[in-house]
Amino acid sequence: MSGTAGGKGVGWAGVSGTPYWLDDPSRPAARPRLTGDTSCDVAVVGGGFTGLWTALLAKEADPDRDVVLLEGNRVGWAASGRNGGFCAASLTHGYDNGLDRFPDEIEVLERLGRDNLRGLCDTVERYGIDCHLERSGELSVATEPYQVAGLQEAADAGRGQFLDAESVRKEVDSPTYLAGLWDRTGTVMVHPAKLAWGLAAAAERLGVRIFEATPVRRQQTAGERVWLTTDSGRVQAGQAVLATNAFPALLRRLSPYTIPVYDYAIVTEPLDADRLGAIGWANRQGVGDSGNQFHYYRLTPDNRVLFGGYDAVYHYGKRMSPRHDRRPATFDLLRDHLFETFPGLGGIGFTHAWGGAIDLCSRFCAFFGTASGGRLAYAAGFTGLGVGATRFAAQVMLDLLAGEETERTATKMVRSKPLPFPPEPLAWLGVQVTRRSLDRADRNEGRRNLWLQALDRLGLGYDS
Repeated sequence: MSGTAGGKGVGWAGVSGTPYWLDDPSRPAARPRLTGDTSCDVAVVGGGFTGLWTALLAKEADPDRDVVLLEGNRVGWAASGRNGGFCAASLTHGYDNGLDRFPDEIEVLERLGRDNLRGLCDTVERYGIDCHLERSGELSVATEPYQVAGLQEAADAGRGQFLDAESVRKEVDSPTYLAGLWDRTGTVMVHPAKLAWGLAAAAERLGVRIFEATPVRRQQTAGERVWLTTDSGRVQAGQAVLATNAFPALLRRLSPYTIPVYDYAIVTEPLDADRLGAIGWANRQGVGDSGNQFHYYRLTPDNRVLFGGYDAVYHYGKRMSPRHDRRPATFDLLRDHLFETFPGLGGIGFTHAWGGAIDLCSRFCAFFGTASGGRLAYAAGFTGLGVGATRFAAQVMLDLLAGEETERTATKMVRSKPLPFPPEPLAWLGVQVTRRSLDRADRNEGRRNLWLQALDRLGLGYDS
């Protein structure tokens, strides 16, 4: 169903709230839930990218290993099926964030990230996963004069091709663009839900048992086994992996390290040839602007524009609810920003508008660890850049469960934790002050106020 969203808070009722990627006739039928008790070598909790990669890689490494994956809803239904489909090589939420936090190993992390993306693409090809993978790269654009120098510096450091205003508008024509940086190899674009469904199908062909509609309520360790309790049975496993990301952790100790932040996106009707031709976009890059409160946008396989980001909404007390998935005020804002970016799209209808929670941590990239005497591993905190990094996380967790020190587990990134968030009301107040400060910086040529400067000194700064 299509609709136009004219007027504040008006018009979105007729637009589908199902994420565009999940609203697909090729979505697999629901799998059965677990019934009764079972045992296995490795149990994976969570059917998003992190859990799917872990199950698949575990089975590839040892075909005789019995692997069970438990998903509380449907495979890929949460963040893995709601994102923009930007699959980046970066493991650290961008080079600058990695340099700030891990300066002594940034080159190692960059190389591991490139290797990880290459491995991901190889897996897609090997299993014939039809996820519309496009090696189009990502175009970072400057929409304010002060942002141009940063793109030039990145190009000078070899992180992409600098495009002046005329050149960038030949790629994607927006009157807001002052310059661009085209990283041709650091990002591929995918249909994220089809990637998740394809990973699940590949894992099942190797013998992984996947149960949907099976939320895990409790985990316990008894002797040499990890016990996972669900509403309809229990699983006892030699090892277990927690891959629940934004959802409440089964390990209470992890709770202070992440908060659920809601991100939103809207999708237009398909662009006809005239509208698409006026914009250009022949190379189909993913695009992101250079503000602190940034937008990400792209063409879908059927030439709609997916436009998301900017707002990042945290609800007091880490509240998560399906009712937060719809936020007309944010949809209005995204629509207005889309039309400012592409005035020629004025009047086009919208077919989908949705939101969902991402797992934000204070260093903005994933953290890792073990519990239960090394029999349980976890990863969380991807902060919205996990489409590619989840595969690396799966490898890290399998290394940790094997008790092996590898190049991955030897990094400070894997060996360290982010700073925890404070208890309420301090967490909520901190998020609100930070959001307002970032908005002020975007409106003040990037100048960071005393609050943001203090966060920078504490290693909590956010600038992308």
